Amino acid sequence: MRGLSRASLADVEERFNAVAGSADLGALSDELFAVADLLDREHGLRRALSDPSRPGEQKAGAVRALLGGKVGEAALATAEAAVAARWSRGSDLPDVLERLGVVAAAAEAESQSRLDEVEDELFRFGRIVAANPALRRALTDAGASEAGKRALLNDLLGGKVAPTSLRLVTQLVVHPRGRSLESGLEEVGQLVAQQRQRLVAVVRSAVELSEAQKQRLTTWLRTSYGRDVHLNVEVDKRVLGGFSVRIGDEIIDTTIVGRIEEVRRRLAG
Repeated sequence: MRGLSRASLADVEERFNAVAGSADLGALSDELFAVADLLDREHGLRRALSDPSRPGEQKAGAVRALLGGKVGEAALATAEAAVAARWSRGSDLPDVLERLGVVAAAAEAESQSRLDEVEDELFRFGRIVAANPALRRALTDAGASEAGKRALLNDLLGGKVAPTSLRLVTQLVVHPRGRSLESGLEEVGQLVAQQRQRLVAVVRSAVELSEAQKQRLTTWLRTSYGRDVHLNVEVDKRVLGGFSVRIGDEIIDTTIVGRIEEVRRRLAG
């Protein structure tokens, strides 16, 4: 989000933080996802509620009339704050509600001491999907029913991952909102990591790193970036030696393959 929407996001987050503390965070997450999905489906409603020419109080009143009694007070207060704010684009409105739904889910996982578990499960699920084209097609098939996708995910993940992980993956699969499944998992993983203001580092190595190696790498990255870092380690046999680390758009490449590519680029230049 840029410009005006960034300022509006801060205002809505402040209201969300004020009401989320006393809420059932899992229910709050589901309700915010549901409202975001409603605004994605109902284009006329989204345009009306994001129209900057309409008074914020009027739009908040319309939301209370529409959602009152159908969602909890925390979700309702968050939705009212969101529609009362001013946004650069109409699509920012469901974006911010989905974002706060992810934050609510992450906060629930943290309260259960399962945040690390959720981060790891989201990353591993992404790797499983990438390695299984048939599964990816089933999960991203636009013609498949929502009920069918939910049933498939319950069969795959139910009772095997944290409830928060299943909740977040289900939202991404059933309501991709124009994203690829891979980019959605990465985006949600970053938001989950931000629950403790941590960076996510994706490490590619030819072999599994030992716990001691992971600890040394984590310490070095924490010192370098001045923030806590969560490691997601991906074993890739194409890496001929060393490892690479990706944090956001920045890549630290110590692999032999990376060095060969650098030589090639220099020769080509």
